[in-house]
Amino acid sequence: MKENQDANLKQIIGSVFAAMFGVQSDKNRERDFNATNPKTFIVVGIVFTILFIATIVTVVNVVIA
Repeated sequence: MKENQDANLKQIIGSVFAAMFGVQSDKNRERDFNATNPKTFIVVGIVFTILFIATIVTVVNVVIA
């Protein structure tokens, strides 16, 4: 795979989602490590984490109410 080839947004979201569940394939992991801009992965990971926490808080509030 080319060293300078960036993953597109769909691939980044899929990789972050797979990483959350620990089911990332070797091919995708290598593609991600060869991506030139890790900032995108960090931002998407933070957004997914915030959405996950907001979902848990919402579910708990619905169950308690």
